[in-house]
Amino acid sequence: MLTGIHFLLTYKCIYECDHCFVYSSAGAEGTFTLDQFTKTLNEAKKIGTVEWIYLEGGEPFLYYPMMIEMVRVASLFGFKVGIVTNAYFAASVSDAEVWLKPLKELDIDDLSISDDELHSGKCINSPASIAIQAAKNLGIRVNSISIDSPELSSCITQRKKGEPVTSGEVMFRGRAADKLAEKFPGADPAEFDRCRWEELESPERVHVDSFGNVQVCQGISIGNMWQVPLSEIMNNYLAKTHPVVKHILSGGPLKLARHYRTSLNSKYIDACQLCYETRKQLIDRFPDCLAPRQVYGL
Repeated sequence: MLTGIHFLLTYKCIYECDHCFVYSSAGAEGTFTLDQFTKTLNEAKKIGTVEWIYLEGGEPFLYYPMMIEMVRVASLFGFKVGIVTNAYFAASVSDAEVWLKPLKELDIDDLSISDDELHSGKCINSPASIAIQAAKNLGIRVNSISIDSPELSSCITQRKKGEPVTSGEVMFRGRAADKLAEKFPGADPAEFDRCRWEELESPERVHVDSFGNVQVCQGISIGNMWQVPLSEIMNNYLAKTHPVVKHILSGGPLKLARHYRTSLNSKYIDACQLCYETRKQLIDRFPDCLAPRQVYGL
């Protein structure tokens, strides 16, 4: 049952983190307009089960006035609202309080801040830590997102399938598959016969972007909401008919690769890397299902 819609407000970001799922960068394209956002909220109401709206990216604070208005509008619709940010703006606690005060006035339900070495290095007073303190000073509900650097990872964090990633190891998809995977030893692809992380059959959340892609996992689209209304996409979604999802469900990334006879390496870090690299080989065959291309670094 769909309970959350995560808006990729923009793919742009001032950082180019090596572990980024969606290949964000300063040159990335795709930013929601207010009209697109409102149209999608109307569709979310029609679905009837959506409770949460998240604004993320990329970096949503790059479009600050629009982000604030989107929080206000989503709240008027009756949704709980959250934001995910790297807090690049937090030069000092007092400065950060100025940036965050409008969110306090709008009574935002969650502020999630990326606070790890992958974003800030080994900085003691990182922008994230400064923003977290500012949020606490203002009484804003705040959480940190902390992903281990790959060389520090020692175990797979257990979390409920389909939940947002808030801690644990890097997952090797997006830029991580292209930039980080070659540095580490891998396992035989035969091990990766299921998806451990995403609830692909009956998703509790989807990511949507300004191009219209409705993604059950970053880069796997189940429809374009500018062509077919979001409520119809979700009501009519059948995982067993999706040319990519159905194979992942029946046998994981390994089944996807074997069914379409894509090239396989002898070692992969995790199932995400095998899935991502297989999908990248299939992107020209299924351009509507594997979208947008820039999430694949293309």
